[in-house]
Amino acid sequence: MTTAARVVGTGFLVLVLAGGAYVTADAYDVVPGMVTLEDTPPDPLPFPTAPGAVEPADTGSALADLDPQAPVPTAANVQALVDGLVKDPRMGASVGVVVADQLTGDVLGAHLADAGRTPASTAKLVTAIAALSTLGPDVTLPTRVVRGAGSSIVLVGGGDMMLAAGAGDPAAVEGHAGLADLAAQVAKALQLEGVTTVSLGFDDFLFSGPTLSPTWNPADIAAGFVAPVTPLAVDTAKISPGEYPPRYADPSLAAAKTFAQRLGEVGITVDGTPRRSETPGNARELGIVRSAPLDGIVHHFLDTSDNAITEVVSRLVAIDAGLPATFEGGTTAVLHAVAVAGVDTTGANLSDASGLGAGSVLPPDLLVGLLRLATDPAHGVLRDVATGMPIAGLTGTLSDRYTQSTARGLVRAKTGSLPHVTSLAGTVLDADGRQLVFVVMADATPDGGQWGPRAAIDSFVTALSGCGCG
Repeated sequence: MTTAARVVGTGFLVLVLAGGAYVTADAYDVVPGMVTLEDTPPDPLPFPTAPGAVEPADTGSALADLDPQAPVPTAANVQALVDGLVKDPRMGASVGVVVADQLTGDVLGAHLADAGRTPASTAKLVTAIAALSTLGPDVTLPTRVVRGAGSSIVLVGGGDMMLAAGAGDPAAVEGHAGLADLAAQVAKALQLEGVTTVSLGFDDFLFSGPTLSPTWNPADIAAGFVAPVTPLAVDTAKISPGEYPPRYADPSLAAAKTFAQRLGEVGITVDGTPRRSETPGNARELGIVRSAPLDGIVHHFLDTSDNAITEVVSRLVAIDAGLPATFEGGTTAVLHAVAVAGVDTTGANLSDASGLGAGSVLPPDLLVGLLRLATDPAHGVLRDVATGMPIAGLTGTLSDRYTQSTARGLVRAKTGSLPHVTSLAGTVLDADGRQLVFVVMADATPDGGQWGPRAAIDSFVTALSGCGCG
């Protein structure tokens, strides 16, 4: 064999051996190729396809719709009930009453329906309708911290007077946003800068004017029925737990001091005492927490009759209308808003938004208009006014009334109480399933407190719920 032949043969053998080695490596998936000892993989599943549009399944209502064919009470029978209430000596000499059919608005019984009277806390219905119809139910109130000059930071109030001193509770209205959560955000941002000591300012300039109304009785303020109205406070400025405890004279300063404590707990030292400070222009935000949505806040102040929170909300309506965030600006704004919504405000005057002060006057007709608006399905944005009112014998300021009445659970109404003033405005379902709207206002009740006129009004409303009156 020639040398050339041996070279060719050797080369061929090398190629064969190399090829065999590659095939072997391929079979064991060491190198890429088509040969493998692995089991053949199964065929892939077909590519998924989106189903076509289908008609949604029927869903049941949480509550059955009211039957528009339910009998309407006879006006003569309802008027007889109204006349009996007006003559009741427990009501005093100045009484206004209206009972109307919720669906049609037809008045079934009335006494001096267009004459203005002291509304007490039924005035909160004006603020509730105004707020939801102008601001909307989803608005939340921010509490922020921004960077100031040098080592300073500023706590900025956005209207939340129900801040929690510690962590917030996402399921709650009171204490929905918490200063501990805000402090944690701020500490993280400052620590990234290497800052561990700051001076703290607080900005509560969102509202202006006096924080206490000159129309409020000093005894009511001292009794804790209301707090100074500011855009920044912890637990509505309560000094101690309870429904009506004493309140801090300066809720914003008290909140800032609490925030300084929360900062200290997460490693940020506050140098000196917090002081009022305007927010710098274009300041960098270090943290933010937000209140519960406005519909929850409205529900809260209607159910509990919280005066300070109602005043806060009226100021927010004023700001939205371009008016000063004061007592006067708030009352002007809420009355204008309900007028725009279609309620006749003739003869109406508000000295404050909560009904606590002296000098407010509302006709019963106006409150009926508000209630019909809130219960009209065409105005769903206002439903939290209808559902936020206390339920007879069950919730809020009606929890201890109607407990032995057949109307328990069938009445939703806003209460109103001042010395020699007792009022109630709401809805009741009668024995035939017809929903009625009613307003009772008495502003010259006899000495002896609230028990007598409340008992008279509750008996009247119970009669409405049970009469059928066909």
